[in-house]
Amino acid sequence: MDKVRVLLADDNRSMLMLLSDFLAKKPDVEVVGCISDGGEVVKAVSETAPDVVVLDVILPRSDGFSALEALSQSGALNGCRVIMLTGLAGDDFIARALRLGASYYMVKPFDMDLLYRRICETAQRPQDVRGEAFPPSEAREGADEMITNLFLTLGIPAHIKGYQYLREAVRMVLADHDVINRITKELYPGIARKFDTTSSKVERAMRHAIEVAWSRGRLESVNRIYGYRVFSPEDKPTNGEFIALIADKVGGS
Repeated sequence: MDKVRVLLADDNRSMLMLLSDFLAKKPDVEVVGCISDGGEVVKAVSETAPDVVVLDVILPRSDGFSALEALSQSGALNGCRVIMLTGLAGDDFIARALRLGASYYMVKPFDMDLLYRRICETAQRPQDVRGEAFPPSEAREGADEMITNLFLTLGIPAHIKGYQYLREAVRMVLADHDVINRITKELYPGIARKFDTTSSKVERAMRHAIEVAWSRGRLESVNRIYGYRVFSPEDKPTNGEFIALIADKVGGS
């Protein structure tokens, strides 16, 4: 039996190495390339002729959806199938990936063995069948998981206090949307009590986390994924605006 030829595309080089090393140990898989630039996907597919492309959504220059669309327009999808990886869960993302020709959709964090099985299953499916392997139960992560994925995608480090405070704030708004209108009287104090700190420290830590996200330059990638401008580099939101934006996105997915 011929080996399944796999091309990996992920902006996280550590993840690329991890995936490549894991799949290299599988006797029926051959990793034919690893790239971290979305703008190189079509060229890499043409040069390596993979059976399956494992494609991350967040990529520099061209995000995963744009790369998938370029593959489809170039005719390259006639010779390979695509498994999309993402830190963002939601029916709108799944539908968009399906529409553009993906064969499967997996949400980070994922199980390596499961990915391996999906690669093998996807490679063996008939060429004219797409989207049948989409796993709604796997793709629809809970609200808490989606909040975490959004923050990590935006570049808010999980180890800073503002990350924890913002995540708790979004949870509170999802439970009671009107609490966003009582941010200083109820939201900040409620978080402060839970984390045994003060309201002023909660406010400052949140503001710092948002500043870190805006300094990392990932906003346009997130905007392209949503399909509209959610965040602007020139217009950093207040704590309340940021919390409301995230809560609206998670609650509407």
